[in-house]
Amino acid sequence: MPLVRIDIKKHQDPTFAKRVGKLVYAAMHSAIDVPENDNFQILAEHDENHFIYDPTFMGINRTDGLVIIQITLMEGRTTEKKKLLYKTIAESLNTELAVRLEDVFINLVEVKRENWSFGNGIGQFAV
Repeated sequence: MPLVRIDIKKHQDPTFAKRVGKLVYAAMHSAIDVPENDNFQILAEHDENHFIYDPTFMGINRTDGLVIIQITLMEGRTTEKKKLLYKTIAESLNTELAVRLEDVFINLVEVKRENWSFGNGIGQFAV
């Protein structure tokens, strides 16, 4: 049950963020077994004053093509599954949209099952 936030610098192609989102969802579906139709995303584009990053943190050379992806999901996936997700996302963005591997920044936020309400004001997994 992930919630995905994708942030990019304003892009000349108005469909770019949505195409990134489709590839991220496909990667989650294949790498960490996210169910079909479990796709909730917030896509945001920012001007240069609202998209701040360090271009060389940890020895990785980033450009304005940086794609920041934050995925909030239920806890419990193995480190191997997470590493597969990182690789699958980065490689698909590189292959399909020519995003440099160095420009794919991913953050996973794991939460307990009871921290979700999918509608109707109830916690569907709260026991």
